[in-house]
Amino acid sequence: MSRRVIPLSIIDAIVADLRLRIYEGVLAQGTALTEAEVAGNYDVARPTAKAAIERLVADALLERGAHKTARVKMLGAEAVRDIYVARSIVESEVVRRLAATATVPPAAVLANTEIVARIPQPATALIAPDMEFHTALVDAMGNTRTSAMYRSLLGEVRLCMTRVQSMELLDNKRIADEHAAILDRIRAGDPDGAARALDTHLAHARELLAADLQHSPGPGF
Repeated sequence: MSRRVIPLSIIDAIVADLRLRIYEGVLAQGTALTEAEVAGNYDVARPTAKAAIERLVADALLERGAHKTARVKMLGAEAVRDIYVARSIVESEVVRRLAATATVPPAAVLANTEIVARIPQPATALIAPDMEFHTALVDAMGNTRTSAMYRSLLGEVRLCMTRVQSMELLDNKRIADEHAAILDRIRAGDPDGAARALDTHLAHARELLAADLQHSPGPGF
């Protein structure tokens, strides 16, 4: 059976590459990104570079004031707490609703199985399956607007997770165990317990990262 392949536009390709460089810390927090630089690096016209930058601004990976150069988003302690509160509002309600019907998303189980398999690896190896775990919970609601709202946070969420994992602030096994606890409470049909397990999981990461940023000597991953 043939498979359909959706070609990327040049703008999509530039955005994908810049996004990866930001997530990997190659482009550190606060790094300036000009249209001329992007155009030169990717051998494209300035309007194409501008469109790519605007996409990343919309994804909250870059920030830019009026008539100013775009820079990689700076995350301080208060911004981190704000991001995690927004996550908790969405995810807590999601796990409550899933637990009300004891609906355990197979994709979340699969993602945590992958996390368990990666426990011996560097902490950064857990970033992708961790993102998949939390996104799978939200998507299991089957509500397109909730999923779209959650995805609007994912750029900043990924920046937070990159910092947490690159600094090895969380134990790999603890991440897997806390995810398993969330799934167990959902499976048991315990909405309050599932929400508590989720909130504890996010609060732990949030406060460790906020404390790290408050004592950090400067920007960057």
